Amino acid sequence: MTNSSSSTHMMELFSTNRLADETGLRAALCHLDALGGRSGLQPAIEHLLSFPHVFAYIVSVWDRSAEMVSQIMVDFPKDAQEYHSSLARKMLDTVSVHVLTLPIESLAREVAKDIGRYRAFIEGASPVLCALSTMKFADVKSLENDFDLFGVEPDVRFVNMQASRAMRKRDCQNALTTIDASLFVKLGMAVPPTSEAATSLSTYILAELKKILSVCILTMYLSTVPDSSPKFYLSLLRSTELVGDIKALLFPNVEESAKDVAPEVSFPEDAESSTEPSAYPMVQPMKAALYFDNADGFGEWRILISSEAYKHLREHRRADQKIFKIIYKKMKHLSHGHFSTDNHKRLNGPDAGIPVLEAKLTKDLRLVYQIDCVPDQDGESERQVIKVYGIYRHSELGRIWNALGNHLARRGAEYHRRCIFRTKLADNTILPASFPPIEPEPELLASPLDLSGEDKVHLHSLLVLEKYVTFSQAFLHSLVAKQDVHHVFMLSPQEQKVVECTTSCYVLGRSGTGKTTTMLFKILGIQRAWESSAIDMPKPRQIFVTKSKMLATKVEEYFTKLLESLAMAGYTLHEIAKLRAQSIADDLIDSDDVPESQMNVPTRYSQLEDKHFPLFVTFDRLAKMIAADIFNMDDPETRRSAELFFNTNDVEAHDSFVTYDVFKTQYWPHFPQGLTKNLTSLWASASPYPTKQFLNDLTGIIKGSEQALGFPDGFLDRLSYLCLPCRSNPIFANQRGTLYDIFEIYKKFKKQKRHFDVADRTRAILKVLQNQKFPGQQVDYLYVDEAQDNLLIDALVLRRLCRNSDGLFWAGDTAQTISAGSSFRFDDLKAFVYRMERQSNSITPTRAPVHQPPMFQLATNYRSHNGIVNCAHSVIKLIMKFWPNAIDHLQPEKGVVDGVEPLFFTDLNNDSHCKRFLVGESASNLELGARQCILVRNETAVKKLKEQLGNIGMIMTLYDSKGLEFDDVLLYNFFGDSAIDAPRWRIVLNGVQGQGCAPDFYRDETRYAGICSERKNVWIFDTSDKSVAMRDFWKSQNLIRTCARGTDIPPLAVSSTPEEWASSGRSLFLHKRYSQAIHCFQRASLFREVKVCEAYLLREAARSSVGVALLNVQQKAFTAAADAFADCGATAMGNERRQYYRTSADCYVRGGQDLKAANTYLKAEEFELAAKRYRKAGSFNRTLCVLTDHRTMIPEKTATELWMVCRLHYCGRSNDQAPVPLFSSFDEELEFLEEYDLDYARVSLLESHSRYYEVAEIHLSENRPMEAVQAFLKDNRNIDSATRAADALLESMWRKCSFRITPKAAVVDDSVRQAIALADQLQMKKLEPMTRDLVLMFQSILREDHESLKKLALAFQEHDHDTAALHCLDHIFTRVADIRPFQLHEMASFLEMFHTYAQLLYHISTLPDPLGRRECDVQKLFSIVPLPGNEFLIPSGTFLHDNVARIPQNNYLVSVHQFGYTASRRNATELIHRSIRTVLKDKVLAVDEMCCGAPIFLRCLSFVASGSCQRDRCPQKHVAISNLDRVQYNAHVAIHMQLILILQLLYSAHPTTKQWESMRDWLEHLYEALTPPLFIQGSFADLDLTLIPHGLTGLRVVKNWIRESFYSLNPSQSPHFLTTLMRITSLSFAFDRNNAPTYISQAECLTRNISVKLLRKSDNRYLVKDMLNSYRGATQSSISSGILYLLHVLDNRLRVNLSVLCDCIEDILSSFIINHRMDPAPNELPLHGVVLPSNWLIFPHKFSVKKCIEPGPVGSLLDAIENLIEMLRVDGGMDFLWLAHVTSVTPLLRNIFIFRLCRALCLVAHNTRYPMVKRKVNSIVLQLHKNNRPGRPAYYRKLVDDVVEHIALLPGRGMPRLDGYLQAVLDFDINNAASDLVKLVHKTGQSTQISSVRQLFYEKASEIPYLLSSHTVAAQSALRVEAAPFVPRMRGFKDDVEIRQAEKENLESIPQESDGEEVEEKEVSVVIDSEATDDMDITESGRRCFA
Repeated sequence: MTNSSSSTHMMELFSTNRLADETGLRAALCHLDALGGRSGLQPAIEHLLSFPHVFAYIVSVWDRSAEMVSQIMVDFPKDAQEYHSSLARKMLDTVSVHVLTLPIESLAREVAKDIGRYRAFIEGASPVLCALSTMKFADVKSLENDFDLFGVEPDVRFVNMQASRAMRKRDCQNALTTIDASLFVKLGMAVPPTSEAATSLSTYILAELKKILSVCILTMYLSTVPDSSPKFYLSLLRSTELVGDIKALLFPNVEESAKDVAPEVSFPEDAESSTEPSAYPMVQPMKAALYFDNADGFGEWRILISSEAYKHLREHRRADQKIFKIIYKKMKHLSHGHFSTDNHKRLNGPDAGIPVLEAKLTKDLRLVYQIDCVPDQDGESERQVIKVYGIYRHSELGRIWNALGNHLARRGAEYHRRCIFRTKLADNTILPASFPPIEPEPELLASPLDLSGEDKVHLHSLLVLEKYVTFSQAFLHSLVAKQDVHHVFMLSPQEQKVVECTTSCYVLGRSGTGKTTTMLFKILGIQRAWESSAIDMPKPRQIFVTKSKMLATKVEEYFTKLLESLAMAGYTLHEIAKLRAQSIADDLIDSDDVPESQMNVPTRYSQLEDKHFPLFVTFDRLAKMIAADIFNMDDPETRRSAELFFNTNDVEAHDSFVTYDVFKTQYWPHFPQGLTKNLTSLWASASPYPTKQFLNDLTGIIKGSEQALGFPDGFLDRLSYLCLPCRSNPIFANQRGTLYDIFEIYKKFKKQKRHFDVADRTRAILKVLQNQKFPGQQVDYLYVDEAQDNLLIDALVLRRLCRNSDGLFWAGDTAQTISAGSSFRFDDLKAFVYRMERQSNSITPTRAPVHQPPMFQLATNYRSHNGIVNCAHSVIKLIMKFWPNAIDHLQPEKGVVDGVEPLFFTDLNNDSHCKRFLVGESASNLELGARQCILVRNETAVKKLKEQLGNIGMIMTLYDSKGLEFDDVLLYNFFGDSAIDAPRWRIVLNGVQGQGCAPDFYRDETRYAGICSERKNVWIFDTSDKSVAMRDFWKSQNLIRTCARGTDIPPLAVSSTPEEWASSGRSLFLHKRYSQAIHCFQRASLFREVKVCEAYLLREAARSSVGVALLNVQQKAFTAAADAFADCGATAMGNERRQYYRTSADCYVRGGQDLKAANTYLKAEEFELAAKRYRKAGSFNRTLCVLTDHRTMIPEKTATELWMVCRLHYCGRSNDQAPVPLFSSFDEELEFLEEYDLDYARVSLLESHSRYYEVAEIHLSENRPMEAVQAFLKDNRNIDSATRAADALLESMWRKCSFRITPKAAVVDDSVRQAIALADQLQMKKLEPMTRDLVLMFQSILREDHESLKKLALAFQEHDHDTAALHCLDHIFTRVADIRPFQLHEMASFLEMFHTYAQLLYHISTLPDPLGRRECDVQKLFSIVPLPGNEFLIPSGTFLHDNVARIPQNNYLVSVHQFGYTASRRNATELIHRSIRTVLKDKVLAVDEMCCGAPIFLRCLSFVASGSCQRDRCPQKHVAISNLDRVQYNAHVAIHMQLILILQLLYSAHPTTKQWESMRDWLEHLYEALTPPLFIQGSFADLDLTLIPHGLTGLRVVKNWIRESFYSLNPSQSPHFLTTLMRITSLSFAFDRNNAPTYISQAECLTRNISVKLLRKSDNRYLVKDMLNSYRGATQSSISSGILYLLHVLDNRLRVNLSVLCDCIEDILSSFIINHRMDPAPNELPLHGVVLPSNWLIFPHKFSVKKCIEPGPVGSLLDAIENLIEMLRVDGGMDFLWLAHVTSVTPLLRNIFIFRLCRALCLVAHNTRYPMVKRKVNSIVLQLHKNNRPGRPAYYRKLVDDVVEHIALLPGRGMPRLDGYLQAVLDFDINNAASDLVKLVHKTGQSTQISSVRQLFYEKASEIPYLLSSHTVAAQSALRVEAAPFVPRMRGFKDDVEIRQAEKENLESIPQESDGEEVEEKEVSVVIDSEATDDMDITESGRRCFA
């Protein structure tokens, strides 16, 4: 087989299509097995390596890899030249690249790092091996050119001594000239100086590659062997966990891919974690990055230069070139180990510890240095170096060097041995020695150094403040360029450990311990490692985050300068020469004022590029960048958050953020004093800044803690906050309830002010990030400095920022928190981050174990000496002793050298002593220096001290001094100004006595800062008793010195140079301490700078007035600041000038001076802002000028927008003329007007061409209907113009005069008044009738013409336009007239019309979709506007809109809209229903209330009986007896029925209304109307449903009301229970006889709620059942039951209505007579000849069942009646009797009821055959006759006298008449022209006609009720239970008021009573089925009521 065919066969055999099939895979593996041997296997492997994915897959599944592995290892190349073409190189290259494509989440963390590291080595090894194979090395040559750098002459003697060494050096240099040295640097190796070294290096690299290959390949095969060597690449390929991923790379669509299942995470996965290449695995080895060799030509000795030596070198470089060359030459000789007595002479004494050496330079100059021992580059050894301290004159070499040697000797004997050890070669050259690393020895105790204070300061500077840098090539170039640059200095071993830490870490340290330095150097190291790497890898993204913008700026500047200094190493002499003239001074500008557009950092995080990294940024700025990405500006909620949080273009945005100052001025004073007063004393002892402490608790704990993340609102609830452990800010442990009260008020205030705090900002970001991926590419390394100044929840945002779990660096110190709002401990941060890592790790596939990052504690203070540090640390120890959980516990802080202890002044009794100690006797000439400061407790103390001492120096509070450093500090009266008393201060002595009782005041972090913010001296001036405790405490620890009065000490003040004052002024300015900066600049005579600071002070004052002062005061303050900045800008240059003008313009904006702001922006060259501000100021001419003159400097988008605004302005204002042309032609203008909808301009243009129809269309489209109507009326070209005008007018009127808009409110609108005038201009003849009526309707509404509205309503009803009819009626009933004086016909007419109105309202309230029915047109009625998306607009000012505003419960149905509210169809329907039901309720209740007080519903019985009424202002209607007839009776009943129907509409619309009392009340009214007390007023027999509108419907409602009354009746809750029960029982059996027994038996008043008073004692029988049995009349015992009931009521004097009692008596007597006469005597017909009142005969039940009756019970009843009559006659014992409606039982009324009873007895006596009954009646009548009082005739007297006379009851009166009783009754009736008597005549019997008595002929007794009153019987038989219940249903009021003919026929056709069959009925609620149908229509009476 040829090579070509073999290759083709291999390609087919190992194609992906075949390998995807199991058969094809098996064939491929068999082919490999068959090859065997080197000759066959190698070509196959080479072929497979050309397809990496295929090769990896074959290896992962092929079990026989041993031969391949063995063959490759045997053939591994032996030298560099063979490697390039070897199979091993191909395999390493292929496999190392392939594994990089594996998903990183599928790999363990260490494995992922090894992948990158091995790949980097493999990639870098190939070019290095190629270079080594071609390198050539030269022989020894002369060295005369070695030392010609910058003109320095060579040392010939030294050259001769170093010949062999120089040869090696020359070899290296020659090699460097032929190859690229960077190849070796990228591999972390040095260029070999000799051929032997090159061979050795080549062998080493090949060995490493073979090792990697064996690790990568050989051990893959041995992965199952327990003792196999380490495994890597091919072990990965053989890993079962990665088989799916490897297969997925070959077969992308394979279903078994490991990525098919995504884990659930709390945050969305960030795309960068998998798609972006990672940099962090490849940049960890960075030890060499921060290691620098000596300058070119220097020797093995590493030269370290101190800061002071660097200063000396620069001075000599500038002053004397010759001296500089001498110094350079001397150091160069020393670097080569050429030590002699001339340059290696010991300076300090032999007993002075570590030798300090000098090298003679000139006769007077000496180079002072030391042989020191420092860690080497690899960290695995220590090496001797030369540390240069400086260049001094001989006279300057004092005792300080002895002290230095002695102090260095404290490091121990081993350190001493290593420093003095020398390695001398044969040529007397001394080489630096190396030593193994050792642990630092404990510092040896030694006696204090006997030095002056000045020498101690110098020693401290040498050992602590000095930074040592390598004399590298970059260092040398900076000297040559005369540039004062920063260099990478040597770190301490502890700092080096932090920098070289390869994992995340926490670094804690007090101020000045080097935390920020370690961060900076780590950033620099990683950056340098990447730059020097030969690997093509992404740039590591590093970000430094801090709270302070000044710190971020300073760190960035320092980093930049370090990079610049390092870059100098590669500069040419020409480039260096150019650098010499560069000198840049910092601008005096507040960094916060610099616009973000000038920061060279994009506004969005996602826009960051590699060039922006490393990034140094504040957390605030970072949050804005993230927010700019994640907040959706299209979402109203997130857009609002974005605008308020992150709109940096708004100069007022500063005010919406709750800073400490804002909280202190705008919030704290407004909290209730009752809450803050109790905290005042606690806080006064806790801190000088109580509001800051509260803000810490508020945002740091309640809102910013980890626990707060678990609450949906983003803050702890009250219970959770109260249950926090005491260690969480223990100052408030006992006051948390009060604090939470304040917090809730704070939330309310903040919402009102639309403010946000830091916790709100972070919470908003986290909320959005929960549902989004992190924007942009995540960083590799995150450095958080001063972490304690952030909230704990900020850490969650920061953690999301970094994708590298080993790339987190947290540094800080909780003892020096500067940010208000942070309540923070590092232990909490560690726990929080650990939990985050565990949660994140639990959702990743690898689930590698999470390790807690190491914590480093930097305990060495490089700022202050031990005298100060020890004193400061004692305060920390007290805090940790008394409040162990307050701050993080760190190692004791220590200084490097001893120093003077703080000086405590005592026994000074006045301020003059203090001033004398400060400045000496001549105080008029001296003051404190630039590096000295007086610190006091608060601002009050500042003002007081300035008044006492004058302008003696800088005086500031401890809070203001944070972040500043001073050489000397006076802590003035700090304890004396404390709010707590001396006894409590003495508790600190517990720290001396070893006790543990904590004081009742809280620790103060600022005390630590106050003692530790200085570098040289601390003075404490406090003579108060409160200071004694702390002074004694410090004295007991030997931490202070004391100075009493009389002690002779020099003045403390020192003089400063102008440069020092200027430097301090700039530092204070950068820290925003403008008052102190002014002091410094004045001393430096920098008056321009003074004015700048004064301007910033004015701005601060203006900002502090926001939210506190009035607006005009604020504006005035900002204007003053703006003027000051403008003055500064006028004298400034360059960037300062622009920035001052910009700041001035910003202040003018805040001052409301838009025009001045625009002019100033123009000066600041901020053309965009200038144009915008001119536009806001309304100066469009200037806007156009700026756009024209500076168009190229303004963003295109802004320019286009402003140009468009100008066009719109000038087009919209015909009076304004643009300074430049805006359009090129008329057509362009017209097109522009149309495009931008400038309708007024278009209208003007079209009107000029008389195109009114188009004008009208424009007006309509722009919602200007009145203008449209006017235009239509002007148009004569179109036939439909009149119709269009009317339609437009109506459309407008529906909107302006919609439902319930009063005419008075409507006419306020000019458009409505205009519409009225335009309506009169309409040509009505051209309009359709309905359109014409609608126009007339609105005219009538606005003119309040109710008569016309009534007619129009009728017309609308006829045309089924219900909404228009309702609109008319609503205006009629807008203000319901007082109907109480109405007469009967007026009341009937009103209620009929109101019933129609209520029906229409109810109809609207029950429509299922009122917005979808065109025939109802509810949208117009309520002025509802449909919107897209099935939404509807409810405009402002409409009925529905006002209803929402008035009733908060409706708010959830709508959303706020700029024109009102919007609602969905469903919610709008619900709102309509609710609102209309409310109107219905209000209107009906108002009518109900008036009806309750209307006399027409009540009739005065006294007036009926006597024709007069003695009652003052009688509330009942006086109806003359002549007007009482059947028509009047039914009309009276009808108004009750109408009102009941109206009320039922209300109850149907509001089912939950408490209606029972009202229902019972009107049922009582109805009962009285149906059964008046006196027969003359009418009775049931007079009921005629044909005279009652909606009679049957009304009775149906009454039936349901009666039923519900039974269900709700409770004896214990109803004071008139018995009366109510009797009434509703009577009505129930009158109207619902068939169903009443069923629901009455279910009533609780019969089953559970039983009245004890109605229990008969003899047999415990519940007499209510007797009463019910009596009313029902369906059993034989009905009459007996009734008698028993009545006897019980009367005997027990149960409270009962007298009229109802008489009704019951008459009912029983009538039943007795009917039942008695239905059993006729022989030869008699049943009931024939009986004469009874008609209402006694109308109920069928009295004729249906035979009742058993005995004379005895009847006699007892007559006796009881006799007693009742007697009570009424004598007015005694009748307190249980009462009349309705608070009617007093007057003598006349008593007589009337006596008459009623007597009349009934007479009729009984006339119709009975029982002599006993007649005797009883006679006795009663005779007794009344005898007791009549002369002169006081009673109402019953005539009846009684006539009976006595006709019956001859008295002796001598003749013979009694058989019809005497009847005649007496007839005489009374005839006398009153009223009679209700009926004589029953059987059709077969004979009868004599009785005058005035109606004869009723009957055949059967059961026919009698139907013959008498068909309407009453119909009420019983027609209202059956199976009949449909009453449902209010809308219909027209056009039918006849009288009952319809069909109903009449139905009533008249009922021949007999129903069969009496009882139908079981369930409880029926008053809530009526809305879908049932009935016959409730608006009848013709509605039409008549409008006539």
